[in-house]
Amino acid sequence: MTQAWDRIESWIKVNHPSMISTLNIGATIEDLRQLENKLGQILPEDFKKFLEVHNGQTWTHLNLFDGDRLLDTENIFCDWDTWKKVLPEIDADCTATYGQPASSSPDKGIKDDWWNMSWIPITSNGSGDSYCIDLDPTPEGTRGQIIRMLHDHPSREVIAQSFRDWIYAFVNDLERNVYEPSNDIGWGGIVRTQ
Repeated sequence: MTQAWDRIESWIKVNHPSMISTLNIGATIEDLRQLENKLGQILPEDFKKFLEVHNGQTWTHLNLFDGDRLLDTENIFCDWDTWKKVLPEIDADCTATYGQPASSSPDKGIKDDWWNMSWIPITSNGSGDSYCIDLDPTPEGTRGQIIRMLHDHPSREVIAQSFRDWIYAFVNDLERNVYEPSNDIGWGGIVRTQ
């Protein structure tokens, strides 16, 4: 994962140098152990190695992933815990209105939950949407696949089969100019060209 970060940092230094200061120092083994204990889950090794280089980003408008900030270990737990607390209310409202708990319309390989305690948010756009590591896929899915979780829409999309696949696809796209730098206060950082 060090090589992935080297390539990301090289791109940032050339294209958006002010973003370098948004990257936190690396997570410690203890940070990661505490996170796994709080989540009750073992995280994929490639993701832990990624956080060991930079433990997420500071709160900023300069987001790493097209509007999404890379979460640090503390905010991964906070976002996960927020969903854990809010889901019973969502389910109660849906049961009262529709006669059943909330569900989603997922891609093959993702459970049709609205949210699942084994979906670990690793990014945030600040509005309740995240890229998540799915540690509880259906038999057609892959444990550790990256999915897109939207707070207000039932779609749940498989983005990549693993964190490694997702991050290297992102790095390759960076180097192929699929992304560009932005200073937009609402959608800044590294954004998709279009």
